[in-house]
Amino acid sequence: MNNKLHKPALNVMKGVEQPGQISEDALKKLRARKRAVHSVEELVEGILSGNRTLLSKAITMVESSLPAHQEKARQIIAACLKHSKSEMQSAKSEMQNAKSETLYPESRIPNPESRIPNPVSRIPNPVSRIPHPPTTIRVGITGVPGVGKSTFIEALGTHLTANGHKLAVLAIDPSSSRSKGSILGDKTRMETLANDPNAFIRPSPAAGSLGGVARKTRETIILCEAAGFDVIFVETVGVGQSETTVHSMVDFFLLLMLTGAGDELQGIKRGIIEMADAVVINKADGDNISKAKAARVEIANALHFYPPPGNGWVPVAGICSAFTNLGIDHVWELITEHRRITGDTGHFHRRRMEQNRQVFLETIEAGLHHHFFARKGIRQVIARLEEKIMEGIVNPYEAGEELLGKYFDETGGQADNEQADKRASGPPPLPGERGPGGVRYRQADKRASGPPPLPGERRPGG
Repeated sequence: MNNKLHKPALNVMKGVEQPGQISEDALKKLRARKRAVHSVEELVEGILSGNRTLLSKAITMVESSLPAHQEKARQIIAACLKHSKSEMQSAKSEMQNAKSETLYPESRIPNPESRIPNPVSRIPNPVSRIPHPPTTIRVGITGVPGVGKSTFIEALGTHLTANGHKLAVLAIDPSSSRSKGSILGDKTRMETLANDPNAFIRPSPAAGSLGGVARKTRETIILCEAAGFDVIFVETVGVGQSETTVHSMVDFFLLLMLTGAGDELQGIKRGIIEMADAVVINKADGDNISKAKAARVEIANALHFYPPPGNGWVPVAGICSAFTNLGIDHVWELITEHRRITGDTGHFHRRRMEQNRQVFLETIEAGLHHHFFARKGIRQVIARLEEKIMEGIVNPYEAGEELLGKYFDETGGQADNEQADKRASGPPPLPGERGPGGVRYRQADKRASGPPPLPGERRPGG
């Protein structure tokens, strides 16, 4: 038997080395395109230059709840407010120079060496006492779901950009109470406006905020105005009569309605209708025109029952069709006329200052809310209290009051308030100032390192 190994007839070739699961070239490209962390100065410079990418990143940072992002957001907002204030002062000085040139032409400038007094200089100018209104206008647009807010904004926004305006649309989408998510689909409906170079659309989730607006809508308005947008639209989620928070952050409040939404009694109910500067019946096209005109008459009659707003403007009712562009230009004429009347009376500027006062109060409220829930162990204490409330052991009102009492004891707030009442009867000093007796307001006490005890429990050590 021949034991010699014979070469097989089948020739087996070596296999080709298989590539890895991850492409190195794609990984290098992905790392090269990694988002860079922009500084505050870069974001502010990009906003002021009209860079939409940096504007969007700044808005995302403002909407973020991370402490590091919040600190940067405060710096960005402060820089944008400073820039807006300087621009308003420059516009005011230009207007005053234009008025002085009108009153004193170059050929009629009075000679300072002349002994003859100038009679024009003795005439007081009442217009100079009215503050110069801001150069931007904020419009809040609300209505029930399905009224056509997005279609209306696209029709009106296209009309504005065609006439040289720069428009920013802040579309607020409702958030799910279960999944906490939002579709953010309003930008999809505004396809034409989204491709307009003079328009900027920013959808934002409501994220549980009441009143139809997002948590950081005011700050987003400031950034958009600093970016050069002179018209700001705030589209609310559209929930109904209680959607009035947007009224406190805009100059003109527009309410869109449908035909067959109710009779005159529905129109005179207190709520969102009495805050509207104009009520417009949308979808007035086809066979619905006659119904829209009848609804306009009913709304106009209902508006007479409300007291006048006191700014010289009388709320009006109208009709329009975002599908056929019927009455779209008339709506903008109403907005500009409202701006002119309230600007002449000084109410436009006073309303902006009133909005700043509201921001001041909301900032205090948000700071106290954050300080309470940011204390160590407070959420665990609340969870334990919730269990006792669900079991019926603790009264919810008493539990809440006692927990707040423990919180004030931990921070020293209650003791400071009692001592301040004994020391002085006047208002408390401002932050950093000294009160009567040279005593400063104390900050949060750092005595307790753990969570405050539950109602009825004792502190460590008795």
